[in-house]
Amino acid sequence: MERICVFCGSSTGTERGYLEAAEETGRMLSREGLSLVYGGGDAGLMGAVSRAHGEGTGKTIGIIPKALQDKVPHREKVELHVVEDMHQRKAMMYDMSDGFIALPGGIGTIEELFEAFTWNQLGYMDKPLGLLNTKGYYDDLISFLDGMVERGFLKKAHRERLAVSHDPAELLSLMKKIPGGYVGKWG
Repeated sequence: MERICVFCGSSTGTERGYLEAAEETGRMLSREGLSLVYGGGDAGLMGAVSRAHGEGTGKTIGIIPKALQDKVPHREKVELHVVEDMHQRKAMMYDMSDGFIALPGGIGTIEELFEAFTWNQLGYMDKPLGLLNTKGYYDDLISFLDGMVERGFLKKAHRERLAVSHDPAELLSLMKKIPGGYVGKWG
């Protein structure tokens, strides 16, 4: 893995721990020599990850749609790619990245994560996914996914390709252990 895409909120949320985890994720990726691919903005957790990553030596790559370019602040030290729309943004993120981490965030974060999860499940890509479960933010989602397995709507092998931890370094380690290779028929 050389580039990790981070999906996260453009706000900081209500818990101080969310911001601290975003900053630690950015620093950890830089310490590991990994480039950061992210949504391009300098607000909320997204900005915190980018700024913390930028303190180190890693390359920071932002991808932002034209419609948001002038509405959302962004940093000068970011290799910023401006694309036509959200579909191109996600396609470029998925193409440029070797793995994906979701920090706390809103609907956009979940949508980006689940599209990457679906692409993995269908065999369109084979890249590790991780949930940074800061302060139990994703507990209900993890329970929901486990329930999908129990009810026969998600294969256990697909669920196991989503690493989960509350610690950024541990999460990256778990992601590196996810075996490559498409795990069979979707469903």
